[in-house]
Amino acid sequence: MNRIKRIIDILMTIALMCLMAYQVTGEAAHEWIGILMVLLVIVHQVLNQKWYTALFKGNYHAYRIFSTIINVLLLISFTLTAISGMAMSNHAVPFLYGIISVNTARVMHLAFSYWSFILMGLHIGLHVNVMTSKMPKNVKAVLSIVMLLVAGFGFYLFIKSGIINYITFTTHFAFLDYEKNKALVFFENFAMLSFFAFIGHNVAEMVRNIDK
Repeated sequence: MNRIKRIIDILMTIALMCLMAYQVTGEAAHEWIGILMVLLVIVHQVLNQKWYTALFKGNYHAYRIFSTIINVLLLISFTLTAISGMAMSNHAVPFLYGIISVNTARVMHLAFSYWSFILMGLHIGLHVNVMTSKMPKNVKAVLSIVMLLVAGFGFYLFIKSGIINYITFTTHFAFLDYEKNKALVFFENFAMLSFFAFIGHNVAEMVRNIDK
């Protein structure tokens, strides 16, 4: 079961990277990858249904509060992203086109897709300890330095890209560079995702220390 969960997690991360590279995939592929992402998220929820059954049980310490807030916000953000995307669909689910105002859907989709991206990074950060638990200490040390550098570059890209204007509903249209090298697009998205994973991991460690 754990292996299946890990595979689903990896597939969701890959799908997310592709979804955030719209200028590389194009409209049709973007929509179909979005449908795949919806299916993967549904499977992820089913595989983690114990989390839902335990949601209103037990005590809420600092880490549990933090992780629950991230998970709930991610689910809400992704749901709004999916609904608004389907409302603009021309290829994957065109019969849902216009289920909400297309203009409203466009604004929602831009903002919440980036919120989902940010929250996914934070969510990944919560599980860094599990992902690296079996690594030798020297490998962990090297990996930590590399990821710190990548995360730092990701922070620079996040500020430079104007994503803050997207998530605050200040700008209603994404400005994408269609001439940029495809591999560079993916790397830059990976760097920004790493930045938020870095933030999620370090905040998680701080709240764990509070609990102790």
